[in-house]
Amino acid sequence: MQRIHFTAADLARTRLQSTLGPVAEGIFALGVLTQSRNADYARWRGDVLGRLRETSSLNRPLVPLLRALKAPDDLLFLLDSSPNADASVLAALSLTRTDLTRLAVDMWRAGVAPYWDRVLERLDSECDAHGRIAMTGGVEQLLATLHPRIVWNPPVLEIHDGLECEVHLKGQGLLLTPSTFLPGSVGRIIRSERDSDQPALVFAVPSDVSGLFALPDEPDVTGGQALSALVGQTRAAALRALTNTCTTSQLAARLGVSPGSASQHASVLRESGLITTRRVRNCALHSVTPLGMALLGGRLRTPVPAQRLAPRPASVN
Repeated sequence: MQRIHFTAADLARTRLQSTLGPVAEGIFALGVLTQSRNADYARWRGDVLGRLRETSSLNRPLVPLLRALKAPDDLLFLLDSSPNADASVLAALSLTRTDLTRLAVDMWRAGVAPYWDRVLERLDSECDAHGRIAMTGGVEQLLATLHPRIVWNPPVLEIHDGLECEVHLKGQGLLLTPSTFLPGSVGRIIRSERDSDQPALVFAVPSDVSGLFALPDEPDVTGGQALSALVGQTRAAALRALTNTCTTSQLAARLGVSPGSASQHASVLRESGLITTRRVRNCALHSVTPLGMALLGGRLRTPVPAQRLAPRPASVN
C-alpha cells in the first residue's frame, strides 16, 4: 500500500493536471506493453511493438530489454526531480539514465503520439469531472472519489496498490494526474515531479478504452488540413489544445515539445490574434479568441500526425 499524509496546507495546494508529458506517458505505456495482458489493449500492443522495433534509438536488441523491464515501477525515478538515479535498475539493464529516457520517448512516439488527440481528450474529460467534484464537494471529496481502491482516511490518502510507500507532503500539496495506461492498477506516487518539484499521484482512469487506440480510417482532407496549411501543423495542434485554457508548460506537455518551443508557438498565435494570454501570478494562461474559434471551424479534435506531436531527441538529453 502507498500512503500520502496531508496537512491543511496540502489540501489547499492540491491540484489537477491532465498529463505529466511525453516521458511519463511513455513510461506508463511501457508498463502496458511489457506487463499488462488486458484484452482492451491487445491490438494496441501488437501495433506498437512493431513500430517500436522499427524506430528504437537504442543500440541493442529491444525484445530482451522489454522482457527485463517491470515498467512503470522500474522507471518512475526518471520522473523524479532528485538527481539520484535508481542504480540497481540501471545496473540490471546495463543502461544509463539517458538511455532509459530515450526508451520512454521512443515509446511515446510509437505507442502514444499516434493516438494522442483522443487520449488527451479523455484525460481532459477526467480532470474536468474531478474538478467539478472539488468545486461542489471540496478537495476531500475529490480525494475520496479518485478510484474505488484509493481511500481517503483523513489525514491520509491510501492507495491500495504498488510497493509500500509513505509520503509526507509537508505543505507542498499534491499534483493529481490521470492515466489511460494503468490497466489493472490503481495509481503510482512520484515523490517530487521533475517539472513542478511537487509530489504527484498518477491515478488510473476507468478501463474502458474502446476507440482510443484506433488509428483514423482516412486522412482529414477538409478543415484540419486547411488550418495546418495556414498556420503549420504544430501550431494548429496548439490552437486546438488551447480550446481548454492552459499554461505554457501544460501546452508543452499536450504537444510533446519543450516549454520554450510551446512559448514560441503561443507567441505567434497571439500576434496573429488567434489566442489571448493573461498573467496569473507567475503563470501565463492562454485561451483561444473568437477569431481562433472561427478558424478552427468546429473541428476541435482533428488528429495531428504523430511525428509533429513527438518531442525532438535534443529535448530529452
